[in-house]
Amino acid sequence: QVQLVESGGGLVQPGGSLRLSCAASGIIFSLYTMGWYRQAPGKERELVASLGSFGSTNYVDSVKGRFTISRDIAKNTVYLQMNSLKPEDTAVYYCNGRRKISGSQTWGQGTQVTVSS
Repeated sequence: QVQLVESGGGLVQPGGSLRLSCAASGIIFSLYTMGWYRQAPGKERELVASLGSFGSTNYVDSVKGRFTISRDIAKNTVYLQMNSLKPEDTAVYYCNGRRKISGSQTWGQGTQVTVSS
């Protein structure tokens, strides 16, 4: 059974950093595209960063140069390193795994990130 569990959210001041982790079980990274989404109050969920099965990455323009998505295959974990955080980065962040070919998706439960002084 596929399961994703996020951790690492919290309260941070503007300009600070956080690293989110997504522990994956039942997933083989070579068969999945992994992604981090976020949803702020009153807004639609948006894709922040994605990591393809062969290691390619993509980012939404608003986080380019500040966020980095990566994975540790041995630990079956995906990370989102977030630097130079801004108040507009405040949201619930969700880990997502999308299986290639079938397109089936699995979501984590989400972790709150709050950027505030």
